[in-house]
Amino acid sequence: MKLNHFKYPFVEKFPGDESWNPMQRQTPGVLYALVHPIGFPKAELIASNDELLENLGFKLPLSQKDIDVLNSNVDEDFLTYATAYAGHQFGNWAGQLGDGRAIYFGELKDKDNKAWELQWKGAGATPYSRHADGRAVLRSSIREYLMSEAMFHLNIPTTRALSLSLSGEKVMRDILYNGNAAYEPGAVMVRAAESFLRFGHFELLSARDNIEELKNLADWSIERYFPEIKSEGKEKYIEFFNEVKNLSIKMIVEWYRVGFVHGVMNTDNMSILGLSIDYGPYAMLEEYDLKFTSNTTDLPGRRYAFGQQANIALWNLSAFGNALYPLIEDIEPLQEVLESFEDQFWKAFDTMMGEKLGLDKLRETDKVFLHSWQKLMIDLKPDYTLFFVELMKLYNEESELDAKKFCYEEISQEQQERLEDFVELYKMRIASNEISKAESLEKMKRSNPQFILRNYQLFEAIEAAEQGDYTMFNKLNEALKTPYENRFPELQAKRPSWADNQPGCSMLSCSS
Repeated sequence: MKLNHFKYPFVEKFPGDESWNPMQRQTPGVLYALVHPIGFPKAELIASNDELLENLGFKLPLSQKDIDVLNSNVDEDFLTYATAYAGHQFGNWAGQLGDGRAIYFGELKDKDNKAWELQWKGAGATPYSRHADGRAVLRSSIREYLMSEAMFHLNIPTTRALSLSLSGEKVMRDILYNGNAAYEPGAVMVRAAESFLRFGHFELLSARDNIEELKNLADWSIERYFPEIKSEGKEKYIEFFNEVKNLSIKMIVEWYRVGFVHGVMNTDNMSILGLSIDYGPYAMLEEYDLKFTSNTTDLPGRRYAFGQQANIALWNLSAFGNALYPLIEDIEPLQEVLESFEDQFWKAFDTMMGEKLGLDKLRETDKVFLHSWQKLMIDLKPDYTLFFVELMKLYNEESELDAKKFCYEEISQEQQERLEDFVELYKMRIASNEISKAESLEKMKRSNPQFILRNYQLFEAIEAAEQGDYTMFNKLNEALKTPYENRFPELQAKRPSWADNQPGCSMLSCSS
């Protein structure tokens, strides 16, 4: 990959701090700061997304020069930078945040002429590292590498993973923020996205009353990512806001489809393109529990619990709308966009659930049926993924619906009767479908993954990788590519009891 293949449109468009000073500080008046990666001379590439690399113009097998680039060992000709943004964290205004562990090294066009931003994560401190070292550990890097790719193959909008390397350093981290810090293997990964722009980029400019640059950023974003918006004046920004709302709803509905719990839905972790971004204390739902939160930092309030994610998306959109207000200066159209969220979300959610259940189309009476399903899930707390795996078998008349296959505890006789009542209700409903059984089952197969990345499996992969054994990592990396197939039945399993209270498995922090 040649240096002249990389472009820097963000740097060329917006004001930045060009001092190359990585000292952590406020950077008023700019949207980025130039900063060199620290470089890792002992780095070792351990995983690469060859399909995406080739699509971006890298030649396989990778040359040592390209490996050096992925390892963040680049010369000073690269225009490397970190961006400034702000945000609300756990509902509280946090002021300037920015790319504390991420450093951009340019934009590439793929074979379809689509532009991708590339950034290292863990390549050293930036002005936005907030008293941290800007490094990453293997544990969190494996989690992000695998989960971002798993989401892609689940057909959910997401950032992508390009490569993962050991940095050759040891990094100290306190995984649960309880005073038990320890050294862990360091890592650097490369991630890619059409854009890493967040709600927080707009919040920063609005909070600083830098309306001229706020307008420039909105105009630039619309031109690059929303070319279908042709309006002028304030109507353009209202449409922009509405499109971001639409993409956010689509993303959250998809999260609910597969049971993804983000864990830290701060406004600085919300993409304007509706991409799942910043994989930290996430989890894939196991027991069905609307109050489940994957983040120990989120206790006891459970602001970012599974069942709260739509509400939080709306809250974050209201913060984004407030940031755009100076460009519109009229609260009413912003409120109208926000007020449309609930109806639009629930229509999309119900449609998605109908697909998971194999319904031909949603009918008015299906509201009662979906409510009965929800009550059953809350009552039995089944494994969310395995429940639908078994339901597909029931639909295909391969087996009965056996609670032992998807429940973590033995159910009572009363619960068994409720399960049987639901099965009868379900059979009656699908018997009324106006599409063939094969078409209905195909809907279910497209909507219900058979394999998900479970935290206990990630824990096992990380434990082994820290000892130099990548067998489990490679197995998960292969399994996630075909999540709607049962290629690895041994991975299609409930969480074992040993993982129930295991730090880094059942309990995760923002340091995960």
